[in-house]
Amino acid sequence: MAEYSVNTAAVAHAERLIDARQYVLESDWGEVQPNAKAQNDFLESHSWDDYAEWHLGLTEGATEETKARYAFVFGDFRRVHRTALIACVYRAAEWRHKDVELAAHELLQRLDKISGA
Repeated sequence: MAEYSVNTAAVAHAERLIDARQYVLESDWGEVQPNAKAQNDFLESHSWDDYAEWHLGLTEGATEETKARYAFVFGDFRRVHRTALIACVYRAAEWRHKDVELAAHELLQRLDKISGA
């Protein structure tokens, strides 16, 4: 099983977006999460650092500047999705990636407090 560390740049990016109210409170994450084409389109006009900022987890041992390096996406490359944060908490908890789980949980609490959800 892969191991992950928390991507602190992504956490800071998510916090900025939440504070700026750049979020979606209700969505079907399975339908709106970025697929391979959306990821490739994003990478055509953005840097790997920009791409990384949308992923709460960094895959230990994976090569830099590859999609395999980044895990636990939390938005659609424009806004944070509440359902994405819930998915991150759930997936990280399921596979016992406690640091990522806690980071996603804290972001979810921040979003709920700011949005009044």
